[in-house]
Amino acid sequence: MTGHALIADYLKRLDGSPGVYRMLNAKGEVLYVGKARNLKARVSNYARPSGHSARIARMIRETASMMFLTTRTETEALLLEQNLIKQLKPRYNVLARDDKSFPNILIATDHPYPMIKKHRGARKEKGHYFGPFASASAVNRTLNHLERVFLLRNCSDSMFESRTRPCLQYQIKRCSGPCVGKISEADYADLVADAKRFLEGRSTTIQRELAAQMQTASEEMEFERAAALRDRIKALTNVQQSQGINPRTVPEADVIALHSEGGQACVQVFFIRANQSWGNHDFYPRTGSGAEAPEILQAFIAQFYTHRPPPALLLLSHPVEDEELLAEFLSERAERRVEIAVPQRGEKAELVENAARNARESLGRKMSESAAQAKLLAGVAEAFALPAPPARIEVYDNSHIQGAHAVGGMIVAGPEGFIKSQYRKFNIKGTEITPGDDFGMMKEVLKRRFSRLLKEDPERKSDAWPELLLIDGGAGQVSAVHEIMVEMGVTDIAMVGVAKGIDRDHGKEEFHRIGQRPFALPRQSPVLYYIQRLRDEAHRWAIGTHRAKRAKATMANPLDEIPGIGTARKRALLQHFGSAKAVSRAAPIDLMEVEGISEAMAETIHNFFNEKG
Repeated sequence: MTGHALIADYLKRLDGSPGVYRMLNAKGEVLYVGKARNLKARVSNYARPSGHSARIARMIRETASMMFLTTRTETEALLLEQNLIKQLKPRYNVLARDDKSFPNILIATDHPYPMIKKHRGARKEKGHYFGPFASASAVNRTLNHLERVFLLRNCSDSMFESRTRPCLQYQIKRCSGPCVGKISEADYADLVADAKRFLEGRSTTIQRELAAQMQTASEEMEFERAAALRDRIKALTNVQQSQGINPRTVPEADVIALHSEGGQACVQVFFIRANQSWGNHDFYPRTGSGAEAPEILQAFIAQFYTHRPPPALLLLSHPVEDEELLAEFLSERAERRVEIAVPQRGEKAELVENAARNARESLGRKMSESAAQAKLLAGVAEAFALPAPPARIEVYDNSHIQGAHAVGGMIVAGPEGFIKSQYRKFNIKGTEITPGDDFGMMKEVLKRRFSRLLKEDPERKSDAWPELLLIDGGAGQVSAVHEIMVEMGVTDIAMVGVAKGIDRDHGKEEFHRIGQRPFALPRQSPVLYYIQRLRDEAHRWAIGTHRAKRAKATMANPLDEIPGIGTARKRALLQHFGSAKAVSRAAPIDLMEVEGISEAMAETIHNFFNEKG
């Protein structure tokens, strides 16, 4: 049995419990994951022979089996549903395709003079977090303003402890110089408190207080202090003018607007915090073969906030399915009440209208770019004799300096352009590779990449398998890659080496394939420009990864490698001796003078440096 008859047969064994159901096709592939307050009532809808949209009718016809899992509550069912959708990526579900983490501003509080910095990821550090911001540039812009106004330090603790004179930040009036005693701990704490108040939306209060302080300083003829306060007020005014949208009646909200057209959709999210706009970001969810706006928006919101704290208010462009359930789910995530609204008038409606306009324009640009990208991929298929335009192209490159800090980089491109969430970096680990051996490095990278693919998806059911590999290099690189791919039994993926050609000049690239003579593309070919963009992006990614690795090695503090030395002991050692080099020269008896360093720990530190020496 399949379709309606199969579903009707399952109904006989279902009860009214809440839970999650899965619909599978004859190959065992999951077509759809859904949740239900009452499984029997929900699944009975699919047993009806008519009254379905074309999308649902097609899904029912393909259904060959179903799976069920009961939960205690409908909210649990919603969470499980979203986790399964992200894991299984069923064809008929709406998929947010969102793995982006948003940055925050952190005022760390684990030091007498707190630092202010950009933070991304889990909130493990002790301090006050403000965000999310839509992009790193939005955070950097805000941090730049905050440094001008509140003069908070942005240097690391180790740099702070090692300073003997003010740095450039102090000279250009972006830091109050706490590292060398230019400001007292109490006065610095006042600056921190003002920065927190500003990020909480109380900037006008701060401005009034600064103006009063400037007037007092002027009356007392402390003209230098009055001038400094004047500069801070001017910087604060510039911040307020550059914020853009500053809603008066909306202190905290995410404004979420959807525009769908031609089977594609764009969701625009604006972050409003402390009555300020902290930027916006666009997303392009997969529409599940033609879902309607309420389902798309409901699925996007549920998936978007599965691992993010939601704000107190969501302002939406469309009503969503199961609005009460969604609000309950978000309230549990936030551990406070979350309200969902579709405003019709006033400032909130204007915010939603602005977001909807951005969504419409973004989707238009995206569709135009997709059409151009489809032509390029068709050209790639023709140039390299592929059976069809590739849905996934992987490009590989290595970067090192005479073999040191060697890394491999992989970028991914497809019908929607560069897929940056799929980029990967590989630290070259092979001990048998001769420093500078590009062939050996490339072989290690490809072996690690495809060994993992074969382990995780041997039947190639996911979209993680490429149709084309582009290797930065000539015949030697392609031969090395071919050798390792044959060894792993992966022989059906097209491989092309991209060599610079004569004079290593752009436009004279030569393409190498196993068993074929090198060939070139016409100098004005759009496909050639596209391949150059892919190669250059892979080079940029590999170079950036290599520089980051080299910088980390250069800036690494040897104290970090000593077992038992954490942040507190490291700070105490640097405060006492001034530098890691001075610690390395200290005798055990001198090390024991530092707070927190026992006799055993002193021996450990001394032995570490003696053995390394």
